[in-house]
Amino acid sequence: MSPAREWRAFTTAVQFLTRVPLPGGMNVPQPDLTLLRACVIYFPLVGTLIGSITAGVITVSLAWWPILVAVLLGLIVEALATGAFHEDAVADCCDGFGGGWTREDVLRIMKDSRIGSFAGVGLILALGLRIAGLMSCPQELLVPVCVGSAGLGRWAILLLMWRIPPIANRDGLAKDIGQQLTLREVVLGTLAALPAMLWLGWLDPWRLLAAILVVVVTVGVWGLIVVRRLGGITGDCLGAGCYFAQLGVLLVCCAGGRQ
Repeated sequence: MSPAREWRAFTTAVQFLTRVPLPGGMNVPQPDLTLLRACVIYFPLVGTLIGSITAGVITVSLAWWPILVAVLLGLIVEALATGAFHEDAVADCCDGFGGGWTREDVLRIMKDSRIGSFAGVGLILALGLRIAGLMSCPQELLVPVCVGSAGLGRWAILLLMWRIPPIANRDGLAKDIGQQLTLREVVLGTLAALPAMLWLGWLDPWRLLAAILVVVVTVGVWGLIVVRRLGGITGDCLGAGCYFAQLGVLLVCCAGGRQ
């Protein structure tokens, strides 16, 4: 693609994953729907930017408040920037997979905008684990882990879209793309994930390798569950997979950290 179209694809990725009001991309009178597929390779890079915002807020906040308050402030700003996009997916999947017995039940429950007990408990535990993971990271790794987990989490979306076909007649990214990603697109998306890994890899390469392995395992396990229950992927399953991968990275990186 031309540089101008690449920029429009990146802009579309920012618009899709955040509420940042960038001009162009899909915010035009007659949007180019093919940009929805082209933008996916930039998800890890947008995740890196989101993680950088979260890490920046945490770092600045630590000058005045304890680590718990700083982490909460960082996640509040992130939720405002993203519209709690992936948290909503986690809630929907917890309700659907927790309360649905059949494939049709799971899909129907995930489409329901109401929050049930599985969603409430699952989202509280997921957010709590993320907060605890960030608080428990060694001080010198807090920022690179925050950035790295955000980028690697969005990279997990690409892996899921590469291995699992989308379910037809469902709203969301999986339907908009229309088909599985190619290996070439995954490779390009992996290159876009490199900025998220550089700082952590420089400080602790073994921890980074373990984090990447955990993301791959998380994608494999979550993908197997999704295929067995649904036979394909949905937008909510992609968002939940992203969040689960982030949690996996945090668990690896906070192991042996603050007591």
